[in-house]
Amino acid sequence: MRVSHVAVDDFRSYRHAVLELDPGATVLLGPNGQGKTNLVEAIAFLSTFSSHRVAAEGALVRIPAGEGEAAPGGAVIRVKAVLSGGREQVVELEIVRGKANRARLNRTQVRPREVVGLVRTVVFAPEDLSLVRADPAVRRTFMDELAIQLSPVVAGVKADFDKVARQRAALLKQAQSALRRGRTPELSTLSVWDERFAELSAKLTAARAKAVRLLAEPARLAHDTVADSGRSLRMVFEASLDKELPQPHIAPDADPLEDVEVQTGRMLEALRLVGDREVERGVNLVGAHRDDLGLHLGHMPVKGYASHGESWSVALALRLGAFEVLKQDGEQPILVLDDVFAELDTARRRALAEVVRDADQVLVTAAVEQDVPESLGARVRRVRFDPDHGSMVLEADDGH
Repeated sequence: MRVSHVAVDDFRSYRHAVLELDPGATVLLGPNGQGKTNLVEAIAFLSTFSSHRVAAEGALVRIPAGEGEAAPGGAVIRVKAVLSGGREQVVELEIVRGKANRARLNRTQVRPREVVGLVRTVVFAPEDLSLVRADPAVRRTFMDELAIQLSPVVAGVKADFDKVARQRAALLKQAQSALRRGRTPELSTLSVWDERFAELSAKLTAARAKAVRLLAEPARLAHDTVADSGRSLRMVFEASLDKELPQPHIAPDADPLEDVEVQTGRMLEALRLVGDREVERGVNLVGAHRDDLGLHLGHMPVKGYASHGESWSVALALRLGAFEVLKQDGEQPILVLDDVFAELDTARRRALAEVVRDADQVLVTAAVEQDVPESLGARVRRVRFDPDHGSMVLEADDGH
């Protein structure tokens, strides 16, 4: 898969911008603040409806430059993708402030969920170091992004789970408040939500467990390529349920975490076990919102023990592993390297360039041309932002 054309309206800093793209590697080169990342972010957003830079969609809609300018109602992303067989598809998404997003596929209006994952991407960015060093929420997002691209219906499962989890948490807060006032908490409404919460949590956990199972070996091999530590990367999916209940006894060739029916039953049992504690604390104590991904180099956990360079090698291995998983699953994803070469030492730059150079399409953003290894063989597009018109200016093309 590759993108041949991307256009945005009122997205980030741009009133309007259009970019034609070639197969192979392309470097969008320019000083910081010129809008390079905005363009690749727009492409990547279509993959999972999430940004590697911000949590809220509203931040993607352009903020007026002048006091007299009306704020736009939303932002539009239009991408023409070329599939491996040569077939083209045009995906359009309108991100609307305060309302549901709107989508079109080949100029026909469809539900937004029908276009999620049609454009596949794997994004490398400076923020990737947080995959190793930050809280579990970052790793959950990583697992969800991979799971959604493997099976786009997971996007709906995740959205529904988040809504039910918020509703259930609000009911627990009410029960906690009643308990503190010396009253008997009303739990009948809470029990109504338990079954739906358990089912959605089980589905999301199962999707994450499958993604991690598929990822483990490609990520290990990628780590062996980009690192020189002599220690293998090992990952373990850490389901929230396993902290409350022992693993069930099932066939040795089956993974209980991927069995939704088994996990739903276990979740309902866990909710019964922690019910009193949940009311006392006013929060959901067990569920997919507490899953994590354990990362180890040899027998040591990466978090808290790996050096800066080792942590970067692990982060790169996770992204390269995700690329391999998606490539084996069907359409090869577009690789986005957002200012990542500037974060790496020379050896890791060269190793990364060698690994990705044969991909169908690699989009690189960089402020310094020398940061990008010549071995990548990339075409260079010099980008400049025109603040007067809110548009992009492409200067003369170069090539390595």
